[in-house]
Amino acid sequence: MSKLTWILCALSFAIPAAQVHAQAQTDKAAQAKAAIAAQFPGVKPDQIKPSPVAGVYEVAMGADTAYVSADGKYLFSGDLYEVSSRRNLTEAGRSTARSKALAKLDERDMIVFGPAAAKHTITVFTDVECGYCRKLHGEIAELNKLGVRVRYLAYPRAGPDTDDWAKMVAVWCSKDRNGALTKAKQGQPVEAKCAATPVAKQYELGDEMGVNGTPAIFTMSGDYIGGYLPPKEMVRQLDELKVAAASAKN
Repeated sequence: MSKLTWILCALSFAIPAAQVHAQAQTDKAAQAKAAIAAQFPGVKPDQIKPSPVAGVYEVAMGADTAYVSADGKYLFSGDLYEVSSRRNLTEAGRSTARSKALAKLDERDMIVFGPAAAKHTITVFTDVECGYCRKLHGEIAELNKLGVRVRYLAYPRAGPDTDDWAKMVAVWCSKDRNGALTKAKQGQPVEAKCAATPVAKQYELGDEMGVNGTPAIFTMSGDYIGGYLPPKEMVRQLDELKVAAASAKN
């Protein structure tokens, strides 16, 4: 069960369900949104929209999605597929939400390797203690050579108030963040302090985007690549996604 589904279930028991009185409304979608919002206080109407299935509405919070019946009485989680195209419609919605979230980020808060004019750009939630994160970072030069620009966000898996977290804060506090990240991933100590870093916000964003392990790799379109891939395989998948995206527009 997704995190959003748990939240919605908790909200539905938080207060007695409000009665939505029938009014002189002709917009069934508006009525359904009102019914769902009444059942789940805290969910905003603009987070609710009709799904491709008649009588079922999609509730989206960040990159997390659940489905609710029009009367708000039934809730289910899981991915919705279009049978004819075998397309995962839920994942497409997640990708859109992730793309919007990534577009809002300031690259000055990231640690970036590679030129802005690279063929591909990936955003990677990383952890200095993660073995596969270290492996990927050891191949940064090859990725850059193959046309892949890497933008790092902090995601210390151990969570706040841990040595892992403190190490990543030190990296982001460093005047030379790129060099500090490389040192930290080589197991070398990084000594740096500052008043504030974006580590907490990036960690929170990772949670919102469904990150549960590192490295977690996303394209600028919000597609989730997954974890570590060898450089050439990474480029192959990025090329395929780019072609698929271009085909979808035509």
